[in-house]
Amino acid sequence: MPSPHDAQTVVIGAGPAGLTAALVLARYRHPVVVVDGRQEPRNNASEGVHGHVGLDGASPDYIRSRAWAELSRYATVQRRRADADNIEAVHGGRFRIGLDIGETIESSSVLLATGVVDVHPNHVSGFSACWGRSVIHCPFCLGEENAGGRWAVVTDDARLAALSAVAFRAWSDDTVAICAESMPDINDARTKARGMGGDIVTGAIRRLHHQGGALQAVEFDDGRVLERDTLVWTLPQRQQPVVTRAIEDLKLTADDAGFVTVDATQCTSVAGLFAAGDVAARWRQSFTAAAAAGATAAEAIHAAAILSAVQH
Repeated sequence: MPSPHDAQTVVIGAGPAGLTAALVLARYRHPVVVVDGRQEPRNNASEGVHGHVGLDGASPDYIRSRAWAELSRYATVQRRRADADNIEAVHGGRFRIGLDIGETIESSSVLLATGVVDVHPNHVSGFSACWGRSVIHCPFCLGEENAGGRWAVVTDDARLAALSAVAFRAWSDDTVAICAESMPDINDARTKARGMGGDIVTGAIRRLHHQGGALQAVEFDDGRVLERDTLVWTLPQRQQPVVTRAIEDLKLTADDAGFVTVDATQCTSVAGLFAAGDVAARWRQSFTAAAAAGATAAEAIHAAAILSAVQH
């Protein structure tokens, strides 16, 4: 069992990427400490995870509970219930991770697997109650569970607005886009949408009418009401504070939207520091994609540890 103050690898985050990485490393008998934050998991609003074979429809709580039960069988894995505050580069290419419980851990490698934070439109009444139920961020996740109703996609992308009628036809025959009147190329987009059997509705949403999280209608600032059963609404996202500080303090490279850039092994621009899951992937945020990225990172971390041992 590794000391909580000295580990070969520290995994920060216990979502699908972090837990998968921990399991892969455990199978190699590679000492790893998983820093499991105490805040509510981002996918907690979802009633089930979908699209992952063997776990389709399983609740996030069930998956986490099962994952920790599996990891508990491995003597080289430790769990720390804490939030990581900061990461420092120290002597010998190692890292020091500060936890909010007053502890520090030193390690040879680190995996950032914190996920990201969805920025909710707090000015929209009823949004939180519907989020993860009838307001969904992607059809792949909950489209099947919302199929057959009246859909709308909230977007500022003219191309998606124009394609909304056909893009989501597998789940709904009645789909419109909701956009700001100021969206560039809106007239061309509306013409294309109508030509494919859809439409574009303009306005600023102020309230979602719902019954226990089941959407019934969208209300706009001017009082208009549009009856809808499902909204596809991809929210802005920001990094967790520890990742933001790592980008600044360790000079990690990130894209224009703030997502950490990685190579094919999930390694960041700093040797020994990896990132996997939503923290490094704006448009591939499924459970399966995150788990695959975690496994890739773990394989690279263990291979690097073997190479380092041989060289020394």
